Amino acid sequence: MTDDSKSSKPDIVVDDDWKAQVEKEKEALKQETQGSADKAAGATASKSGGDAGAPGSFEMPPASFLVLMSTLATQAMASMGMIADPTSGEPNVNRPMAKHFIDTLAMLQEKTKGNLTEEESAHLRDALHQLRMAFVALAEKAPAQPEPEKKSSIELP
Repeated sequence: MTDDSKSSKPDIVVDDDWKAQVEKEKEALKQETQGSADKAAGATASKSGGDAGAPGSFEMPPASFLVLMSTLATQAMASMGMIADPTSGEPNVNRPMAKHFIDTLAMLQEKTKGNLTEEESAHLRDALHQLRMAFVALAEKAPAQPEPEKKSSIELP
């Protein structure tokens, strides 16, 4: 006579050795995860110049094209006086520097044509348009600088 009741229900045998092994693996994984998190926090702290939990510290964003573009656009805005200098609280206008940052973004647009995602391309196009319009408005607001008087090398009696 065959025992059909045993064949329909599998016997699961759990012994203490197996439980102990699983507990060891869980503990090792927990320590490994915590250790890698501590290393990552230490690397972030060293990259940001301080402790990750220190007041005023922040975690650096991941490197990406949008972060690079935003950095250059922010520098252009600061150079046009749209953002106040954090040390003095006053806006500083440096039109040649603003033009340099706008030209750098335009060069990136040209050099990366066809290699950007639609989102990256749209952000770059929009940022360049807005920065160029702001630069033109700044140039129109700036007082016309008189040309320096030229002295003739010819002396008249």
